[in-house]
Order: sequence, then C-alpha cells, then structure tokens
Amino acid sequence: MPAMGPDLTTHIKRMPMHFDLTDLRLYLHILDTGNITAGAARSHLSLAAASARIRAMEASLGTEFLERGRRGVTPTPAGKALARHARLLLQHAERMQQDLAEYAKGVKGQVRLLCNTTAITEYLPELLADFLQAHPNLDIDLQELPSARITHALREGAADLGIVSDAVDTEGLQTRAFRDDPLVLIMAADHPLAQAAAVSFTDTLHHDYVGLNAGSALAVYLEEQALHCGSRLQIRIRADGFDGVMRMVARGAGLAVVPLAAVERRSAGPSLKRFDLQEPWARRKLLLCARDFAALPGYAKALLQALTQDCAFLDSSMSTTDN
Repeated sequence: MPAMGPDLTTHIKRMPMHFDLTDLRLYLHILDTGNITAGAARSHLSLAAASARIRAMEASLGTEFLERGRRGVTPTPAGKALARHARLLLQHAERMQQDLAEYAKGVKGQVRLLCNTTAITEYLPELLADFLQAHPNLDIDLQELPSARITHALREGAADLGIVSDAVDTEGLQTRAFRDDPLVLIMAADHPLAQAAAVSFTDTLHHDYVGLNAGSALAVYLEEQALHCGSRLQIRIRADGFDGVMRMVARGAGLAVVPLAAVERRSAGPSLKRFDLQEPWARRKLLLCARDFAALPGYAKALLQALTQDCAFLDSSMSTTDN
C-alpha cells in the first residue's frame, strides 16, 4: 500500500479507527457523486444514516474528510488519503470474497463497469443479461458516465472496466476494440435541411434540436462539440432514450444526433432523413479499457471475455494496446 499522508498517519497513531466496509463504500460513493444525498442513495442508506456514519468516521480520527459547499462536497487532504486506502481495502475485500466463493455458497463478487450512453442502451442489455445468467454468483455495478469521467475513474481505481469513445485520452490505461459507433444526424423528411446533399454539424447549430436527458453522457459530449464550434445546441425538448428522441424528430420537433446503431434498430414509423457526419469526433469507435487487463480479478476477467468474444470483428488474437 502507498504511504499515508502525514496528517492522516499522525491521527491514526493517536486515535483508534472504527470504520467498516459499509463506511468506506459510502465514503467513496459520496466522492464519486459529489454529494452526500446521492452517495447515500447509491449505498442504499437514508441521508440521516449516511451523515451519521460520516460524522462518526471524522470523529474517530479527529479530522474532517469532506469540505461541505453549496455545490456539494470535496475531499480534504486527509479525505484524499482515506479514499486511496479505501479503494485498495475494498478491492482486496472483493478479491478475497471471490477467492472464497467456491467454498462459501452464496458469496457474490461484483464487477464495476462504467459506460457511455450508446454502450448501455444499444450494445449491453442482452449481453449483460446473458452473462448474469451464466454467472449466478456475480453482480454488475453498471453506471453511465461521460468517457472522460470513466477514464479518470479507472485511473483512480474506482472501477474495474470501462467502455469509452476513442476520442477521449486513454493514456495510462490499456484498451481493446469493442464496437464501431458512428454518430449520425437525423431529421424529418420535410425539414429545411433535408434536401441538402450533405450537412455538417456546424450547419445545424442554428436549428432546433431534440436532445437526450441533460445528464446523459452523449448529451454532454454533443454540448462539448457545439462549444468547440463557438455555439450551443438549441434544445427544445429532451427525452430519456433514443427511441423517444427519434419519434419526436420524425414528427418535426427538431434535429438530433444519435448513434447509427439506434437508427438501424428503430422499428417502423414515420420516415427519417439521415446524414452521415464527417467530423472526426462523430466517426468514433468504442473501446474497452482498464488499468491492467492482466491484473483484473477473476470475475472481472470473465466479464471482459464475454464483452470481447461477442465482437465478431475483433482479431482472433485480441491484442492489447498499451497507451
């Protein structure tokens, strides 16, 4: 384990700790979500119970781990040191649980998988359901995040595996190809742009859009691309999923940028005009990534195998690229 910060070490020598694994998981959930309320919900605790646990942890060492602000919480220097050790302890506890699973009936392991919007909605539901059926002693903690936040979480040890866009910086991580995932522009057949031979993303920024929920990874990604063009998306309405977006676009509510896979999966309905976007960020691929594939616990390796063997286009050698 890495050395503890001097402040935290001093306190530990002076006072006994009274933490359990639930405390540590709660603390990391609070850091990952940025506020105590959301961290409590992810830990399946009431806000009062979560707050009491955090206060008890801080009282145990006589130091504060969190700085409270109007927009949420951030870790103090002692809190950052605690987070590093909490992640290591929980990783070791999970690996111990996995090693003992064959001896103890009912013991479960858990894989932490972070994905962008398209991976969760278009490619993973059936694949993960089949995986869970085949591995009754495994659970999957599946979360949707923007690709940049996923790579940060992997570097911090906050997840086992991630699926990200190849547009994001994966330095320090190992990657494998997962899917081609081009984004396309869609509109109603009678939209003013529908008769154009080609349409660029910049051409669309003076027109109304139908967007995904503002918290979705793809919504954040598209807002970033619009800002790079010196503009913002003009969102008239948002929907929770691609099906809702496409149905409203077909009825003339606005334009949308969605994965090609979602358009190809769409059932019959009013026709849509589709344009392939030529911007490099739209011709994206999805990558599986981890800090070190070889160092993954056995149950995470099992999920990695399921995710990669499903990709018919992958090279049979399934080579790993170190970035």
